[in-house]
Amino acid sequence: MPRLVSFLQEVCSEIENGLEPNTPNPHLNMVLHLLRCHCEGRVVSPSAMVAASGVPYATGTRKLAEIVDSGLVEQRPRTKSGKSFSLHPSPKLLHTFKQFADRIDRIAQAAYGGAQQSAETADYYYGGSYQAGQATIPPPRALPQSLNLAGGLRILVHGDPTFMVMENLKRQFEQIVGTDISQRAFSIDRLREEGLRNATRNKSRYDLIAVDLPWLGEFVKKGVIRPLPEVMDVSRLEPSDFHTAGWRAAHWDGVPYGVPSQTTPELLFYRKDWFAEAGLEPPTVTDDVIAAAKAFHDPRNGRYGVAWNAARGTALGHTFMMTCADFGQPIVNLPKIAGGYDADHLERDDFRPMLDTDRARAAAEYLMQLMEYSPPDILSMSWYERVRPFASGSVAMAYGYTLLAPYFELDKTCAAHGNTGYLPHPHGPEGVPIAPVGGYVLCIPANLSDERLEDTVEALIAFTSPAAQKLYAQEGSRTSPRYSVGTDPEVRSLSTIFELVDQMSWRDELQFWPRPPLPQISGIISACGTVLHDMLRGLVTPAEALADAQARAEAILRQPVT
Repeated sequence: MPRLVSFLQEVCSEIENGLEPNTPNPHLNMVLHLLRCHCEGRVVSPSAMVAASGVPYATGTRKLAEIVDSGLVEQRPRTKSGKSFSLHPSPKLLHTFKQFADRIDRIAQAAYGGAQQSAETADYYYGGSYQAGQATIPPPRALPQSLNLAGGLRILVHGDPTFMVMENLKRQFEQIVGTDISQRAFSIDRLREEGLRNATRNKSRYDLIAVDLPWLGEFVKKGVIRPLPEVMDVSRLEPSDFHTAGWRAAHWDGVPYGVPSQTTPELLFYRKDWFAEAGLEPPTVTDDVIAAAKAFHDPRNGRYGVAWNAARGTALGHTFMMTCADFGQPIVNLPKIAGGYDADHLERDDFRPMLDTDRARAAAEYLMQLMEYSPPDILSMSWYERVRPFASGSVAMAYGYTLLAPYFELDKTCAAHGNTGYLPHPHGPEGVPIAPVGGYVLCIPANLSDERLEDTVEALIAFTSPAAQKLYAQEGSRTSPRYSVGTDPEVRSLSTIFELVDQMSWRDELQFWPRPPLPQISGIISACGTVLHDMLRGLVTPAEALADAQARAEAILRQPVT
């Protein structure tokens, strides 16, 4: 939309200034001005709209009234008296202009593109745009009423690419919700600490907090976050539109406590061009990963087989949990169900760790094999470090969340740009293809002041809506918690990730049981990431490391959650 608005404004300016005599089109001039300001997050007053009309003030005022009466413009009060108000595009205008933009695009293609039509244009003529699920999502609309939050909206988030996209769109979202937005971003461990610390305060410093999926049980049991049904009509979120695994992961004991802001599975990234040149098929099982890593590993020439999370503590702990899942088992004795294991019912205190089993041993030995074909600094690699060498062209494969893909998808100078394939985790002999779900849910703190609740709920709905999620994708995010966003043709044209993740969801490969949100999970993750790091350094054997991890996890599970 911003591209077409700018194009039409320039064309109109050329027509009005290049042809004499000429009559301005006040309706079009005002609509284009309103849409441009909406995209840029600028407030529009009635006087500014009239000034943009290109006609005398009285005529412009009359033409503006005609636009308002037609339902193309909404008025939002800026003061309690209601005498001053701002103007915003209505849903009708956004929808109408989107259709208009599509037609203009086709006309321009026909006039200047000749026979070289884009795939999207060709789809239109052959009925592709009318296929089910192909409807485009219009831009976010401004809320009818500005949020009344003293000091503005306050959000606590993780410092990852998706939340940084939200920060880049801050001005536009301030225009949408009608108030200032302040966003604090922390690393993963500091984010958890701040979330727990915030719960000890009399009044929450934040209106919304981002919660990593494995923390949900802990945050519920410690009274950090509110159950959503207590403060809102959950149906307003359109729950059926969320990826099943992501929406289920937002629940504790059947009750939703957060709204998926990111659904980002961990996948195996691989260099399609390297595999093609070597005549190798993409790896589907763990033995294939080792074989391919060995084939590409050439340290003397600065090439390495595979990068992954091997840094001590939280990073390696997550890796081990997901690797256990690749070999067909969870880290505690979850009940087996169709499609995996039951992580929906964790309101029990009799779980036992499964860290000293044959499959856990196979997972640990697989990590030891990966070490042989990893970069020399692998033991300090965590979330971002594993993707950087892959992006730069020194690594053939890397385990990584889709939210990290912008590092090479958006940088044309990267060797991996346009050469990357995506796969669910290759599995062991007793496992199946799986894409462990990561990401964050936005939650409402339990100690948030009552007077801020109603408006915070409206902000929560706005930030997690299909329109907002599409905007994040267009600004560079590669996470999408909603089916409707993944099937939007404009989003799909940005990256193959969106369609692939949707396909994985339909095949039931997206799963959150590999990182079950037990209240004690953070302690277990830290313990695994500590003792297995010693194993990778050669200080202890796999058998010794797993026995130690089992003992530590048993002690952690016996401790009460307070």
